[in-house]
Amino acid sequence: MTAKDVLLRQATEVLQSAGLEDPRREARLLLGWATGRDPAGLFSLTTVSEADATRFEDALTRRAAREPLAFIVGETGFWTLDFHTTPDTLIPRGDSEALIEALLTVRPDRTAPLRMLDLGTGTGCLLLSALSEYSQAWGVGVDLSAGAAALACRNASRNGLQDRSCFLAGNWDSALAGKFDVVISNPPYIETADVPDLMPEVARYEPSRALDGGQDGLDAYRLLCQALPSLLVPGGHAILEMGLGQIDAVSEIGRANGLREVARQNDLGGIARALVLQWSENSGKTLA
Repeated sequence: MTAKDVLLRQATEVLQSAGLEDPRREARLLLGWATGRDPAGLFSLTTVSEADATRFEDALTRRAAREPLAFIVGETGFWTLDFHTTPDTLIPRGDSEALIEALLTVRPDRTAPLRMLDLGTGTGCLLLSALSEYSQAWGVGVDLSAGAAALACRNASRNGLQDRSCFLAGNWDSALAGKFDVVISNPPYIETADVPDLMPEVARYEPSRALDGGQDGLDAYRLLCQALPSLLVPGGHAILEMGLGQIDAVSEIGRANGLREVARQNDLGGIARALVLQWSENSGKTLA
């Protein structure tokens, strides 16, 4: 048995005891990161240097404490891009790719010079992924956290999109002037009482301000839908992420603010994850 095999066996046991669902896979990912090798390179690895072993042991200790892998390695993939990750923001998740799919459906012209706005931008993954699909578009990302806005700037540079994007720290609507063709947002939507019961990776390490959506999980949507008519051009689209079972309630909040539902998009798990609303000056506002 090689030194690599011994390390992987021991690490798998540690991570299994910590309650991880796929400890063998996680052990391999950590060792690959610690040694700077991709899966193919890790397969051929037999010996591990003392420095790499120490790096691996440190990472293993952090992961066993349920710190997210993306925070340990400092990056993750989303859509077709790679993003730096820090505890300033939520970690990009595959479920959120439903918003990009919805955008591509309602705005099929990839050469349109769209003006995009990402509210609560975090890593910038939504805006930057959208810009990567629309070659003539530009966009603004806004986040209450200055650390998140700075991280999104780094991710724009990493993906060669710094000339078509900018990121600001501030409140969603008060930090802005102007109108946009598309507003995209993954707001906080977890009910306050449920936040402490989330997976340890989320509850302990990801920022609660990006998770806690108030008593019923809908506080952010009420604020968003009130602001959207002043942020969208006539005919503009808002694409919002939401949690399980929330889409009908969010659609009604939108309708009460003059926003018409035009599409829904499921994530890969079959959950209605993205809602597309459209603003028209003639749509009027109904009673909530």
